[in-house]
Amino acid sequence: MNQVKARNMITLLHLFAATLLAPFFILVAITGGLYVADIKPKTEQTKLEFNAPITINADSKTLDDDVKAILLDNGLDIEFEYLKNRGSTITTRPTSRDYVEFKQEGEAWSATLNDPNFHYSMMELHKGHGPSLFKKYQIIAGIALFMIMMSGLFVGFVSKAYRMKMIISTSIGTAIFMILAFLV
Repeated sequence: MNQVKARNMITLLHLFAATLLAPFFILVAITGGLYVADIKPKTEQTKLEFNAPITINADSKTLDDDVKAILLDNGLDIEFEYLKNRGSTITTRPTSRDYVEFKQEGEAWSATLNDPNFHYSMMELHKGHGPSLFKKYQIIAGIALFMIMMSGLFVGFVSKAYRMKMIISTSIGTAIFMILAFLV
């Protein structure tokens, strides 16, 4: 394969991967930008009242089943894939949809039902707190983003018409990044 065909093939793969993953990259750009701009997402919280005081052993090997039983016993149909256990706080995950947060206060436990708005749901996906299958998609997207960036740099470098512009632009971008990240 000659150099022109190879460059055209890499360009096509670059464009295909970039457009295939564009929705994910847009999600990350918007949610990340809003977050650093201090526009925080919201969740509607409802304190849950239980039929009887609940007891949770955060160290239990059957914690997932214990939490499922508590929720079902109290008429709550909250599906979760796993729990985030911080000892005195237990959260059902994913948190990109309705979730319950249990908090220990002394010996007693309380719980809050959280109904995230769209912005909150998207931010939770961004942070990797979504469904397991979406987290696998994020890993693939991260690898693909790296490949997209590298193939873009490669195509720019091997094209005589774009080489100097690409080198200058990449150098300026790298300098800005380094200054803002490490020197300011």
